[in-house]
Amino acid sequence: MKAVHFFSLIGLLLFLTGAESYACTSCIVSGKYTKDGKAVMFKHRDSSCQDVAVEYFQGEKYRMMGIVNADWRTNPLARFALETPEIWGGMNETGFAIMNTATYDLKDDDVPDNLMDGEGILMYRALSVCETLEDFEHFLDTLSRPMRVEANFGVIDEKGGAAYYEVNNHSWTKFDVNREPLGYRVVTNFTMTGRVEDRKGVDRYIKAHKILASTYVPMEEWDHTFFIKNISCSGKPILRDITSCAIVFEGKTMWAALGKPNLVPCLPYKL
Repeated sequence: MKAVHFFSLIGLLLFLTGAESYACTSCIVSGKYTKDGKAVMFKHRDSSCQDVAVEYFQGEKYRMMGIVNADWRTNPLARFALETPEIWGGMNETGFAIMNTATYDLKDDDVPDNLMDGEGILMYRALSVCETLEDFEHFLDTLSRPMRVEANFGVIDEKGGAAYYEVNNHSWTKFDVNREPLGYRVVTNFTMTGRVEDRKGVDRYIKAHKILASTYVPMEEWDHTFFIKNISCSGKPILRDITSCAIVFEGKTMWAALGKPNLVPCLPYKL
């Protein structure tokens, strides 16, 4: 696979903004507990880019849609303005959906910072060619190394697959949500396989778990309305000044609140 070239200047700028510029809260619910038997996937996005949009693309194999930084085509400082777009959570026409949360505890090599932050490109390419979790795993196995990512990737498919993948430059570890004893998995900005001392987002992880554990709403009703109302609009530490949107994938619909979820409507998007 052709290597992606990153502009070193923007890599430096991203490094200077600090880890808190990229911090998200997410959850996947197993289809074993939903009304239609399909997984539900939620992402509350925190980012230094506050201007976001939903765009549609024709990929190598599949049509797709996803969250993008709205100025990626025009901003002269955009790293990939002339290359592959970055998608920060999206779905393709087969019902395959993917999102990510940044991590800071997995990188175990000396790949420089200006060659990292390739998660958005990885998700665009995955949406372009993947239909199932197995396709995504093959995709990861065949990417050139280093993969230029350090992240949790949440993935669901139309066949009931639901999993998180902890991925760094050279390897990945899968956590099957369908095997979770609680029926769901919450993920923020740390991993189970990384360095404990470098974990971030623990406060948001704890709060999200407390909300889900204490709710009187049955799990079969955990839909986009539930997640936006109870997680995204729950206040600090989850809802913050750098919150840019929230998205929920249900079946072949992507629900998106573009902006502060407590101030904007959540609308459905379909292919």
